[in-house]
Amino acid sequence: MESRRASQMKSLSEVNASIDATNRRGWRKLLAFMGPAYLVSVGYMDPGNWATDLAGGAKFGYALIWVLLMSNIMALLLQSLSARLGLVRQLDLAQASRSTYSRPVNFFLWILAEIAIAACDLAEVLGMAIGLQLLFGLPLIWGVSLTVLDTLLLLVLQSYGMRKIEAFIIALVAIIGGAFLIEMFLAKPDAGALVRGFVPTLPTDEALYIAIGIIGATVMPHNLYLHSSLVQTRRFDQSPRGIWTAIKYNILDSAIALNAAFFVNAAILILAASTFFRAGMHDIADIQDAHRMLAPLLGTELAPLLFGVALVAAGQSSTITGTLAGQIVMEGYLNLRIAPWLRRLITRLIAIVPAVIVILIYGESETGAMLIFSQVVLSLQLGFAIIPLIHFNSDREKMGEYAIKPWMKISAWVIAGIIVSLNVKLVLQEVSGWLSEAGDNAWILWITVVPICVAAGFLLLYITVKPFIDRRVERDTTVPHGQAIKLDVGSGPVYKRIAITLDFSDIDNMTIQSALAQGGPTAKYVLLHIVETAGAMMYGSDILDHESRNDVLSLENYRDQLISKGFQVDIQIGYGNPRRRIPRLVTEFNADLLVMGAHGHEFFKDLIFGTTVDTVRHRVKIPVLIVRV
Repeated sequence: MESRRASQMKSLSEVNASIDATNRRGWRKLLAFMGPAYLVSVGYMDPGNWATDLAGGAKFGYALIWVLLMSNIMALLLQSLSARLGLVRQLDLAQASRSTYSRPVNFFLWILAEIAIAACDLAEVLGMAIGLQLLFGLPLIWGVSLTVLDTLLLLVLQSYGMRKIEAFIIALVAIIGGAFLIEMFLAKPDAGALVRGFVPTLPTDEALYIAIGIIGATVMPHNLYLHSSLVQTRRFDQSPRGIWTAIKYNILDSAIALNAAFFVNAAILILAASTFFRAGMHDIADIQDAHRMLAPLLGTELAPLLFGVALVAAGQSSTITGTLAGQIVMEGYLNLRIAPWLRRLITRLIAIVPAVIVILIYGESETGAMLIFSQVVLSLQLGFAIIPLIHFNSDREKMGEYAIKPWMKISAWVIAGIIVSLNVKLVLQEVSGWLSEAGDNAWILWITVVPICVAAGFLLLYITVKPFIDRRVERDTTVPHGQAIKLDVGSGPVYKRIAITLDFSDIDNMTIQSALAQGGPTAKYVLLHIVETAGAMMYGSDILDHESRNDVLSLENYRDQLISKGFQVDIQIGYGNPRRRIPRLVTEFNADLLVMGAHGHEFFKDLIFGTTVDTVRHRVKIPVLIVRV
């Protein structure tokens, strides 16, 4: 079966199969599987959801609560498909797409997924900044800038293991749910109007825009990539019975977590309907306005405080899951892994730049519109994630007995049809409006926006029909490395010219011993050291300060000791940046092996002092032996 072939194709490899669920029984087994859906569920209650729910409740009362219920049902089915894909094929959605579609198609699917993650991150940036402003009076532009710092939070949590991340997220979800439970009691909603809100209606075209925003905010595309990877953090019995058990428990996990998310979203919409809509404040769409009006409408200062705390918790929890989703998407589609902190920082900057520009130009009043727009962008990307997901779960050749049944397949395609048709209607409606408003400048839209929309339509059509007409052989999906090759251990390289980097610390002895063991007495050696003083950085070899003189003497000391023992040794000293100078000196010596000592810095020291070893080993074209004590 394919899942066996994919045993080395690990999604989120640092936590893959890190939680053992094999020898558990009863409720302990359920607890072992619980967790992934809660990380997914926070995406269903992020600040973007708040904006669409507040706007829907304030403008239309309880009329759009049926959209929330429909979205939750859609999300439950789609997340169960996402979990099934990860459990059975041991591939996440991005990896499965790369194995099915051509490289250009995967590249554009990756671009769309990144746009969705950036849109989601925009909502989290604004939500966190608004929450800090509401609680501490911090200017919004400062709050947006401070959100760069939370890029480090996930990296710290990951060092403690997947269970700690899940526990932290569940704690934040509990804070959000508890805050809105109290808000519900304070708001005293109209039960009759609430029940009538479950009857499907769309009062106006604006209601369609808000409804699509609610769908995009609820059925978030990056969550489908995330869930298919997170379920692989559980190590379980790979027999047919074990896989069916894992599928069952993950469906139960999803049902509990997503219903909790539905409660939070419904509570926000009900709160807006029972306060702002009831008071005739139909234009309340900004989170700040909602926070400001809660106290006078509900008669207590506790309401806005709980609102602010829940908003910060929602923004922070969504940030963590967005980071993981970004890593999954990049590794899956592009087979490219970069440092998690750098990946997070890039995504966060992409989100911060438009937020800062809009705030500086249009002021803080436009943040509500930006939040709703970000969720509409998410909805527009949904089809590009949902349709491949349905295809992969329907493929009996690769899913075997775990392929979805006809009723589930039909339901999934109906959901996809509803979402895509609503999005097509919205795009036609919006582009038509832009063209009519542009007047004589409409040609600009005809050569920019219209071709992009047409290309996106053709791409969506292609990924829909391609699996029906072309069952091509699945390509390699190893992430982010290859598979085992045939070994030839009969002979190995003989090192004749060996370069050794030294820093005059306690690791030098082990570094030199390791190098001598590789080449023996017949090889030629060069001892390298780089002077990194401020003067050396500026003046290079022209500097002759105290440190550089001492370093030369120390290097000569090492050389003389080794020559006295019968080794052929020379020395080279460089000046400036070791990441640049070491590769240059190694090349000049024509070395066939580089031996480097490493101190094994921890996370924060690496950030402060840098990682010379990692940079150098990528810049030289010879084997590198790293020695650590």
